[in-house]
Amino acid sequence: MVWELFFCPIFARPNMNLRDHYKTNLRIAIPVMIGQLGHIMVSVADSIMVGQLGTIQLAAAALGNSIFIVPMVFGIGITFGITPLVANADGMGRKHLQGVLLRHGFWINLITSIALFGFLALSLPILDHLDQEQPVVDLAKPYLLIISASVIPLLTFLTFKQFAEGLSDTKTAMGVSIGCNLLNIGLNYLLIYGAFGFPELGLNGAGWATLISRTLMVVLMWSYVVRTAKFKTYRLKIGFISYRKKITRRLLQVGVPSGLQSIFEVSAFSFAAIFAGMISAVALAAYQIAINIASVSYMMVTGLGAAATVRVGNQAGKRDLPNLKLASSSIFRMSVIWMGFTGILIFFFREQLAGYYSNDPVVLDLAAKMLLVVVIFQISDGLQNVALGALRGFTDVRIPTFITFVAYWLITLPLAYYLSQHTAFGSMGIWYALAGGLTISAAMLLYRFRMLLVNFVK
Repeated sequence: MVWELFFCPIFARPNMNLRDHYKTNLRIAIPVMIGQLGHIMVSVADSIMVGQLGTIQLAAAALGNSIFIVPMVFGIGITFGITPLVANADGMGRKHLQGVLLRHGFWINLITSIALFGFLALSLPILDHLDQEQPVVDLAKPYLLIISASVIPLLTFLTFKQFAEGLSDTKTAMGVSIGCNLLNIGLNYLLIYGAFGFPELGLNGAGWATLISRTLMVVLMWSYVVRTAKFKTYRLKIGFISYRKKITRRLLQVGVPSGLQSIFEVSAFSFAAIFAGMISAVALAAYQIAINIASVSYMMVTGLGAAATVRVGNQAGKRDLPNLKLASSSIFRMSVIWMGFTGILIFFFREQLAGYYSNDPVVLDLAAKMLLVVVIFQISDGLQNVALGALRGFTDVRIPTFITFVAYWLITLPLAYYLSQHTAFGSMGIWYALAGGLTISAAMLLYRFRMLLVNFVK
């Protein structure tokens, strides 16, 4: 049974006890969780500050982000190819591979980010054909172009971040993320409202703040990885590489499916925003509030997903089955505890949380109802994220990609469209479909991980 994952320590005889694994998981996960919290709090701050401008501005931010996020998460997924390969090589003691992986990963991610920016820039006319209210579209276009440029520094930053995380160094990326995200929030205030003599740019000010802060993140993380003494044994140099086809293929074999996994899941939420906008600007604004709040717990549980990749990749490299079982089962338990806790908070404080985003009572009432569904799928959302991370540690990405495709594109999206556009559920139907898709995905991914665990030593 899938749920044996949570009880496998009963049968294991590892040289680390369960408490040791919880400590190791937390040591790796907490800095990532804090860093991810910093990222999502910028999004929260953006939405709250933009929401004070009005419902149309908040809806425009939702529309722009719903288009931007799909190519962006594909690019982020490409960077994921670095972490498990670095962790696996570290587990096997093959330190000479680290510099090679970083150099190839850097150029792969830089080229990918430039291509994604070009794609997004050329996609702006699509906004005119999504059946959205015209004032929303007019505001969304320039905002989308600005934030699209930020994908280049973002993927470059993640190259160095994923490399460091593969070596269990997560604290520095956390510090860089927090510092630059605080800068982002400060720039939001200056550029959205035109405070202290700065130009009043409205929604576009939030876009410029994002671009500036992400550029600084690259500079700081690059300086740390390339110049810090403890990384010198890995012979890290970023320059024109001696191309090795095998290394490039291996990075892409993990990165491309990981990017597709992210696309299948995130695009479901992006299309859901478009479906909400097809109903009204009010429905889209309410959707933006609910998804923004839900993203806080989700982005933090990605820290556990990152820890799962490192722990599984490292133990798999050592061929240590007992500790592999303990490491994975402890992370799944931590996911359930965290998402259950955040679900309780959202349930009891949903109206107060929504109230920070808007003064429109119709928007707030609808957002509070949407958040009730968010509570229902919290645990499923956390488990599917950690399961993907654990499977990535095994460098198992093809079957998980197929699972996410089925769960989100073949089930969730058609159901969300039908329920929202052709039934009395309206915009609430979108959330019922999302809850179903996340639950199906979690169950299938957990089953896949159990199968790999059972066959690991065969």
